Amino acid sequence: MKNLIKELAKAYAPEFISIREHLHAHPELSFQEYETSKFIQQKLTEFGVPFTAGIAGTGIVALIKGKHPESRVIALRADIDALPITEANQVPYKSQHDGVMHACGHDVHTTCVLGATKILNELKDQFEGTIKILFQPGEEKHPGGASIMIEEGALENPKPDAILGMHVQPTMEAGTLGFRAGQYMASADEIYITVKGKGGHAALPQSTADTILIASHIVVGLQQIISRNNNPFSPSVLSICAFNGGFTTNVIPSEVKLMGTFRAMDETWRFKAHELIRKQATGIALAMGAEIDIDILVGYPTLYNNEAVTAQARGLAEDYMGLDAVMDTEIRMGAEDFAFYSQIIPACFFRLGTGNAAKGINSGVHTPTFDIDARAIEVGMGAMAYLATQFKK
Repeated sequence: MKNLIKELAKAYAPEFISIREHLHAHPELSFQEYETSKFIQQKLTEFGVPFTAGIAGTGIVALIKGKHPESRVIALRADIDALPITEANQVPYKSQHDGVMHACGHDVHTTCVLGATKILNELKDQFEGTIKILFQPGEEKHPGGASIMIEEGALENPKPDAILGMHVQPTMEAGTLGFRAGQYMASADEIYITVKGKGGHAALPQSTADTILIASHIVVGLQQIISRNNNPFSPSVLSICAFNGGFTTNVIPSEVKLMGTFRAMDETWRFKAHELIRKQATGIALAMGAEIDIDILVGYPTLYNNEAVTAQARGLAEDYMGLDAVMDTEIRMGAEDFAFYSQIIPACFFRLGTGNAAKGINSGVHTPTFDIDARAIEVGMGAMAYLATQFKK
């Protein structure tokens, strides 16, 4: 099976490199992936793979039934949305949509899972069980397409025994895969604070509640929540990323707005921190003569890679790729809505190397110069197909 999948992945690589370039040239923002969804449906129809469309708007669920379909169910997931970034690459497949770019590699994820789907469908008489394939919208935007896919039954009928997903990694060379068991990626919540007070003339601060000063104290004070309350062995990040208030040199504004993000690797600490953020910000504002509105938008949970599933997936990757091509990856404070799946069923989210330092292909994700070494496509589609056929429940 391994050699057969490798042969098919190699034979189909040019086709799917072209598919990736098409997707890259035609990116669509979260929950607006209408043409992308149509393109995926067209390919699934060409492959002869049955599917259901319209889940979470533009999402798709496909099924490939092998021998004894009920013996095991393995899910594969790809995200299909792009980011509001203007591409700076000068390549033939540069984004044709101004201000929109596949800068996070979702075009690669979709292509590799589509490639694996074609391979799996051709080999369905040679493996046991059912492969469930999720093409998911809206990974980049709250509340996350994964949460809506789950709400609309994407993990039911049949329910997967395990789910696998992957993400591009430009700091890893093309031709490699990376794994980490246990806590892997952070939760991500959004913080919105409005400081309200009596504004007035800058020369008469005694007659005002200085919202700029108060907001500044809040920014500084919030940092103590992590440094003095969180277990230092459990990573956590609180960053205030926007400070908006005032409009001239001699007027203290009546309102200042703060925005930021809170990340954690522990779900219990995560919600305790929410309470501390509210208390700290409210207390500082009241003590200094102002009031606040505070909203903490609960986002993606922590992403947890099931130890047994990850160990098995890594072992299969080593068998397919060779020991030297499989490596450990570090805990990441970035967030992924694949975490919603990992909270419900055993999951493994792994990394696909896409970089080529010698050729200068190493720009990070979410940058206007992100690109990949196209060799990663053959590796990604083949490895995903192999893991799906060999994984034991």
